[in-house]
Amino acid sequence: MSNTALVVIDMLNRYEHPDAELLVPSVERVLPAVVGLLERARERDLPVVYANDNFGKWRSHHGEILEAALDGPRADLVDPVRPDESSYFVVKARHSAFYETPLAYLLETLDVDHLVLCGQVTEQCVLYSALDAHIRHLSVTVARDAVAHIHEDLADAALRMMETNMGARITSADKALD
Repeated sequence: MSNTALVVIDMLNRYEHPDAELLVPSVERVLPAVVGLLERARERDLPVVYANDNFGKWRSHHGEILEAALDGPRADLVDPVRPDESSYFVVKARHSAFYETPLAYLLETLDVDHLVLCGQVTEQCVLYSALDAHIRHLSVTVARDAVAHIHEDLADAALRMMETNMGARITSADKALD
């Protein structure tokens, strides 16, 4: 799949927000799958794009976001997924990785027409990013074991919506890049 990119959503996180206590156990469970996806994408020289919240700090850039996350109380959840020198980075301010970001332009420049999504939160940012990819005529795969949730029931519903309403392929992380 030369036209595939891996999009890592909001994994650079300090986990100091109101829902962190509910989110962290899910992140702990999916972290190995996210790491595996990153390794396989890099081995295949696929573009890896980090789309990460700026946490309301409008002057921040990706290095500052990474440093802040690594200085947070859950650096153990951030360090394994840190961007490498070949990674792309899109700073986002809202739920979708596309909303008011250069992601669509970047993907067009890279000739990408298929996204594999991983990260957090399934029922929020992953869902809205999948929808925005769909309306841009990009095919989407979601690695169900590489997306973390706050509310399991909403995450299950979000995965069903992505599959049913957007034609997303929902699969395991070990098959997501196939």
